[in-house]
Amino acid sequence: MTWLIWRQHRAEVCVLGLLVGLFGVVLVGLGTQAHDLFPGGPARCAGEAGVNDACAASFRRLDEEYGYVENLLAAFYLVPVVIGAFLGAPLLARELEDGTWQLAWTQAVPRTRWLAAKLAALAGVTVALTGTFTAVLTWFRQPFDAWEGRFQYDAFDLEGLVPVAYALFAFGVATAAGAILRRSLPAFGVAFGAFLAARMSVALLARPAYARPLTAMEPVPAGGSADRAGHLPSFADWVIERGYADATGRRLSGAEYDELAAAADRAGSNLNQFLHARGVQRFGVYHPADRFWTFQLIETALFLAVAAVLIGVVVWRVRRRTI
Repeated sequence: MTWLIWRQHRAEVCVLGLLVGLFGVVLVGLGTQAHDLFPGGPARCAGEAGVNDACAASFRRLDEEYGYVENLLAAFYLVPVVIGAFLGAPLLARELEDGTWQLAWTQAVPRTRWLAAKLAALAGVTVALTGTFTAVLTWFRQPFDAWEGRFQYDAFDLEGLVPVAYALFAFGVATAAGAILRRSLPAFGVAFGAFLAARMSVALLARPAYARPLTAMEPVPAGGSADRAGHLPSFADWVIERGYADATGRRLSGAEYDELAAAADRAGSNLNQFLHARGVQRFGVYHPADRFWTFQLIETALFLAVAAVLIGVVVWRVRRRTI
């Protein structure tokens, strides 16, 4: 049975394996050069871009020489989806399209065992390819993570555990769609569209609510520029909202802040000193950086649960289908 599964799906596995391999070779080459910009390692410079001159110079060169690569990689959160959908779409749809299910399901191997073997083999390949892709990309992004943190959208969706969960979600959707639509290409499209809808909903609505965000406040310092007032939260935290509040803690609207800025300008006063004299504070609503793995586990469990339900639907449909 293993040989038969390989014969049926070797084209998809080889194509995806080749693409992931080429991707890895390119990133290892670029990543080695990017890591060499930090003699003590990028982790040593985390959060010190504005304090340590050597780190600031390294980060500046990183942005100038490799910033374009980071921008391109922002779209690579779709790679796990392509892997999962590309392997899941033909799993049943090809059998149903070609009519070979009538032969496969009448052999000595029961259809449930046949389905379980195909699901396990292709899901395993999905995990292996996505895990390799994620490991290489995570290593490459270490210098950027030391600069920006791992809670940014272009980092969170590409690192940790969620890429594998995304891939298995796409695998489950594509397999279920293939069983229902009986066509590989439409099943791939359904999986792609379902992931985009799910990912946008989760990122915008569910992810910020995985835990209650923290709120930090501090007085606007009397000296310095307004842009540097209130360094809260830190660079690696996920900032939900920033703004100003009055002495009682009531948050100021944009119009109210503009009125204060205009009043300071009319008075010929330094804006920070003007705000400080009136007890104005700067606040930040954020998720701290140490919640990264907690959020990763929650989102991974969410997508894996949906994938498990979809695979359950596939098993039910195959078992109920008559020859």
